[in-house]
Amino acid sequence: MAGYFPETSMAVRALRQRAVSLTYGQRALVIGATHPVLFQGTAQHTSHRQTPYTRLGLTARLFEATFLGDREEADRALAFTAKRHAPVQGAIAEDGGAHYPAGTTYSAHEPELMWWTAAFTLDSVEFMHDAMVHRLTAGEREGLFEDFVAWAVMFGMPADTAPSSYAAFRTEYDAWMDSDAPYLVPEAQLIGEHIAGVHGYGLPGALVTSPTLATVVQGSLPRTVRAMFGIDWGRRDQLAYEAITRASRIAHQRVPLLAATPLLRGRSAEFYKVVARGEQALIRRGGVSIPGVSDRTDVA
Repeated sequence: MAGYFPETSMAVRALRQRAVSLTYGQRALVIGATHPVLFQGTAQHTSHRQTPYTRLGLTARLFEATFLGDREEADRALAFTAKRHAPVQGAIAEDGGAHYPAGTTYSAHEPELMWWTAAFTLDSVEFMHDAMVHRLTAGEREGLFEDFVAWAVMFGMPADTAPSSYAAFRTEYDAWMDSDAPYLVPEAQLIGEHIAGVHGYGLPGALVTSPTLATVVQGSLPRTVRAMFGIDWGRRDQLAYEAITRASRIAHQRVPLLAATPLLRGRSAEFYKVVARGEQALIRRGGVSIPGVSDRTDVA
């Protein structure tokens, strides 16, 4: 059975690249943490404070199922997500800067927030493809944008919520990121540092929690975001990032774009499961995934 997105769609082509699928989620989560309403709305309703990497992996698997699965698999993912989102509404508890004071309301079904969820993900898929595979053409960027609009609409977002084109998206997104609207609440600061690998990942599974991954994620962040998180980034770090991404692009250039190769391409659900199992084993041993967050006692 065919899926909602054809094999030739830009989103499918991008997300089948393991260099993209194993990096975009961390980048999107770190940058998305700078949106105080989106972050707090999610954090105040999560059941995964003890297991944040499990939640990240689950989100990535649902995302992959929707884009890469057949319609039956995609429909299950959509239904599961809708059920999880149904109770997500309220008001942020902490001040989120000048634009988002404490008490600002949110809902998982608010069109603007739905688009921001898609926008952070779109930006990261696009960036990681450019960095790790090859630079997209203008037409490919437009196709990727259109796929993400379609994806957001599948989750209930009105189509006219999205910008009218990729160029409009890029203008609006970059303007927000360059404004004084991004803001980190303390929990977002801690989670972002750990997801970016600032303190190491501390989980088994060297392929998906390695220092190399941390270098790629941190190097991919905008300078302003690295500064917000207090991530030290010097010339040696930049040179390491450039060497890793250049090697990845060369490897992809030597393999035809649509060729089947398990090392470079394919679905990544099993990798996400490895991370989840590692985190759960850590918890069973009495460990803590993210100190100051996963061991909080002031939340249900």
